[in-house]
Amino acid sequence: MEFLYVILGSFLAAFLLFVAIILIRAAVFRPKAQPRIDEEPVKFDGDAAVSALQQLIRCKTVSYYDPTLEDDAEFEKLIALLPTLYPEVYRVCTLLRLPDRALLFCWPGAEHTAPSVMMAHYDVVPVEEKGWEKPPFEGIIEEGVLWGRGALDTKVTFNGVLSAANALIAEGFVPQQDVYFAFSGGEEVNGLGAPHIVDYFKENGITPALVVDEGGAVVEKVFPGVDRPCGMIGIAEKGMMNLTLSVASDGGHASAPLAHTPIGELSAAVCKVENDPFPMHMTTPAAGMFDTLGRHSTFLFRVIFANLWCFGWVLRQICKKGGEINALLRTTVAFTQASGSQAPNVIPPSASVTANMRLNPRDSVEGAMARIEGLIDNERIRLELGSHMEPSPISEVSCPAWEKVASAVASTWKGCIVSPYLMMQCSDSRHYGEISNHVYRFSAMDLTTEERRTIHGNNERVRLEAVKRAVEFYIRLMKQC
Repeated sequence: MEFLYVILGSFLAAFLLFVAIILIRAAVFRPKAQPRIDEEPVKFDGDAAVSALQQLIRCKTVSYYDPTLEDDAEFEKLIALLPTLYPEVYRVCTLLRLPDRALLFCWPGAEHTAPSVMMAHYDVVPVEEKGWEKPPFEGIIEEGVLWGRGALDTKVTFNGVLSAANALIAEGFVPQQDVYFAFSGGEEVNGLGAPHIVDYFKENGITPALVVDEGGAVVEKVFPGVDRPCGMIGIAEKGMMNLTLSVASDGGHASAPLAHTPIGELSAAVCKVENDPFPMHMTTPAAGMFDTLGRHSTFLFRVIFANLWCFGWVLRQICKKGGEINALLRTTVAFTQASGSQAPNVIPPSASVTANMRLNPRDSVEGAMARIEGLIDNERIRLELGSHMEPSPISEVSCPAWEKVASAVASTWKGCIVSPYLMMQCSDSRHYGEISNHVYRFSAMDLTTEERRTIHGNNERVRLEAVKRAVEFYIRLMKQC
């Protein structure tokens, strides 16, 4: 009996020590110092910036995967407006037009050894006008809101960059280093404008010390237990691949089917893939986000995020529901398209389903395809790889480039928590990973959940205050360049 007491006592002591370690780690898991905040007010003509964006929206710069559907005149119309909208930029900066509607402005600095690049794209996705409350290309302003395709994605940042430079040049400001404004006219269709600009940089020995493109924003309710606005800066983006699964058959009348039809086989394959998700990986962007935002969470969540070494199972339970946290930690597979017979009583001679996959930085196109093939384990199902791109390199955060962007975010949206994260979508900035490891993805806006849903959707619109804040952000950033 005495021996049993000793065992129980040892177990209790170990348990209390374990609890103590958990609670102590949570107690010291407190917020780190936030970026430097510049209290100096920023002055510029906000109404002129709004008017300029309004005119940009009125240009129907819609890009299509079928280029014959595009209206070149609308793209040229936008470019022709720029000298009038941003006269100081054209007075001081040089403009180089490269193939595939790429525009590259150079604002000469006092030195030329560590240039910065501010990116955006001026093409937009197509619209279904009947689903809009306001005409998508008239730039209507009502009740402090500007409506139109491209208002958020990304004519607002295109305008923010040029309006900021226009204001600074008018004041006589000269950047310490060269600043480039790199704009693509085909980002929405994975066009070659951005690669042409990167090639130009490589050919001329230009290595950017800082690159900023679209990506995160200042958002709320994006992390468990955090109720403050969060300025999310992407330090990497997931890869992407479209994978089509197809099955051929002899077809025939549906009245006498074989045991397994093409659609039945594909359905079984889809279930296997969805029921066996890719493994979770705690990559640098995810770890940085948990380490930053977790420290601002409630005590219960701090207990979890400070002790993921023993509470990883809680994270796995959260991820079972899918959503953004799940997408942050693993490669995702979304079956988005299917095709089969053209008639309800005909077994299709072939059927297919297509998955859009977003690759975790630890995974690769080749490895993901091999894993899907292994899960399906059906020689009759053919896999065909469509458009694809590997995950981007991961940019540094402990460096002056990160500090400049983080400071500009914190100074523009005072009170927000600045955090790194992994961008789920693809952008032109991925091409810059070849020449810089200081590539950051931040769309200079504070967005509500409702506003975020209008990107690529109906009724895209932006608050006029957000338009002006975008200009302020770029002024604060350019002053550090």
